[in-house]
Amino acid sequence: MNDLRIDGPRLWQSLMDLAAIGATPKGGVKRLALTDLDRQGRDLVIGWARAEGLAVTVDRIGNVFMRREGSNPALPPIVTGSHIDTQPTGGKFDGNYGVLAGLEVVRTLNEQGIRTEAPIEVVFWTNEEGSRFVPVMMGSGVFCGAFSLETAYAARDVDGKSVGEELERIGYKGDEVPGRHPVGAYFETHIEQGPVLEDAGKVIGVVPAVMGLSWYDCTVSGMEAHAGPTPMHLRRDALQVATRIMQEVVAIANRYPPYGRGTVGMVQVFPNSRNVIPGEVKFSIDLRNVNDALLDTMHGEITAFVERTAAETGLAIALERVSYYPPCPFHPDCVDAVRAATATLGYSTMDVVSGAGHDAIYVARLAPAGMIFVPCKDGISHNEIEDAQPGHLEAGCNVLLHAMLARAGIAAGNTVARPSAEIIA
Repeated sequence: MNDLRIDGPRLWQSLMDLAAIGATPKGGVKRLALTDLDRQGRDLVIGWARAEGLAVTVDRIGNVFMRREGSNPALPPIVTGSHIDTQPTGGKFDGNYGVLAGLEVVRTLNEQGIRTEAPIEVVFWTNEEGSRFVPVMMGSGVFCGAFSLETAYAARDVDGKSVGEELERIGYKGDEVPGRHPVGAYFETHIEQGPVLEDAGKVIGVVPAVMGLSWYDCTVSGMEAHAGPTPMHLRRDALQVATRIMQEVVAIANRYPPYGRGTVGMVQVFPNSRNVIPGEVKFSIDLRNVNDALLDTMHGEITAFVERTAAETGLAIALERVSYYPPCPFHPDCVDAVRAATATLGYSTMDVVSGAGHDAIYVARLAPAGMIFVPCKDGISHNEIEDAQPGHLEAGCNVLLHAMLARAGIAAGNTVARPSAEIIA
């Protein structure tokens, strides 16, 4: 079994075939959730699954489960997957790779005549990206009970179309109650969406955890005044005070390496005129770290700094935490399965804590979960130029295959031919 490998060119061709649905002139993909193009993508993947003999189940939020039976159907399935919806200017690999890597695992098991003890399932989750409907990671969020099916159904896009209506329209409002589908363990294979693996020259990222995040809205209120006649010491300049807070956001992140993150990504200045002292500034704050204790410390520090700055400057400053996702450590058994598979296959590796959200975060609330990362060119994702090396995608899928086999178990009496495949070190 240690010599078992997937068919890399077949995986690559599947990715290219799916990417043709919603292809953009710049080489990316625009296949927003619950559009006609999403329906075409879903139909294509399900067609491939049925060609491999998989049974297909759709739940009420449109999550699709594709099942390969095991020798002991009483065991909960070992599940892998991701999403096939994209950003408006998305790439070929984000999410899609995780789904088609799972399908390639099934194809390899079928081709080699290998039967597992536990069933194997491939899933794609609805509206992971959140680019058409919010909240993000909708399908997996409903599945784990993070929010209700009714809340998801009521979400509307910019044209006023609701999730419930669009699921019905494209024919993917299923019958199964979300969360009733058993999961024995879950693996998600993904491009890293960052530059760490490529910078280190490693092929496989073992993902022990996903960072938690705190999002804030901050409003600094001063007073507009003429930029010429108003002396510096008499100004109530909201922007100058806001920039002090913005610099502290970065400083806080730098105080808690290696996983501290601090970002101000959105700024609104009023009245935004060249010769008027800004009277109000609204901006976002994004703080992240790998565990609750560090994230709580960062929260306390930004809160205290804002209070001190308000007292020192006399300006009113409002800080509101608008969203919080706790850090998500993955299950040691799944992390160890990925680590062991990587060692067996001989790939270069390192641990990479994910800074981005994934469906695995929600699934981890219900079942043991783990993730596998492979490099993407220049760390670029959510972009039409998103790219990954075929050999790296093949390597990640090989790790997925062996990790899933370790969890699913091999049914008695299996034999396997030895395929030829190069190992990417």
